[in-house]
Amino acid sequence: MLTTVGAFLQGVQREDKGIERAEVFATDGSKVSDATLMEVLLMNDFKLVINNTAYSVSPPVKDKLSSEHATEMEDIKSLVHRLFVALHLEEHQIRKERELLQKLDHLKEELLPLEQMKARITDSADAKTSRLLWVGLALMSTQGGALAWLTWWVYSWDIMEPVTYFVTYGSAMAFYAYFVLTKRDYIYPDATDRQFLHYFYQKSKKQHFNVERYNKLKEDLAEAEESLKRLRQPLHLRLPIQEIGDKD
Repeated sequence: MLTTVGAFLQGVQREDKGIERAEVFATDGSKVSDATLMEVLLMNDFKLVINNTAYSVSPPVKDKLSSEHATEMEDIKSLVHRLFVALHLEEHQIRKERELLQKLDHLKEELLPLEQMKARITDSADAKTSRLLWVGLALMSTQGGALAWLTWWVYSWDIMEPVTYFVTYGSAMAFYAYFVLTKRDYIYPDATDRQFLHYFYQKSKKQHFNVERYNKLKEDLAEAEESLKRLRQPLHLRLPIQEIGDKD
């Protein structure tokens, strides 16, 4: 019997509304826990206290199951459970698959306009970042050409050497300032990605693109696709591969 003592006492109180107190005590006076199984309780004598009246209960003598018999009973229970799961598994899997497909369609419908807006914002941010890189290259080329012109055509190296030193020192200060502000080394790929993200979020704010909602929908979509993939695997569905292919 899988009924617990607590469930038994609740059933007694439901049957008789006049019962305000119902408890079970062992013969030594200790209270029996509500989580105790009735099968365990009926192995020994006990006292049933209803309101202020105590009733001594002596269950009929029952041959205790041997350990081998108990193991066989547990195996039978486990087998019955597996049979129940096997008989109802396909219906549950099909219903779950239908729910996941509906969820996927709904998420894709919500993501479609956001994906289109994100693509436009990404193209704009990428174009701005690329222009900034070309502008940097043009400025560096201009600086190099100006220093060469001043060194060989206007002044001499003795005059331009301190100038180039301070130009180099100023560049080092600029790189150090970048590290102070961003807590990152000035590495060209990282700096490019940072500038791209800056333009991306700036454009997103102007066009009211909700990045957090977009990321949440993408996570939900990936989770639903992974769940559907696991659901359709033959080992999880416990069906032949051919039948899985027919359902897909």
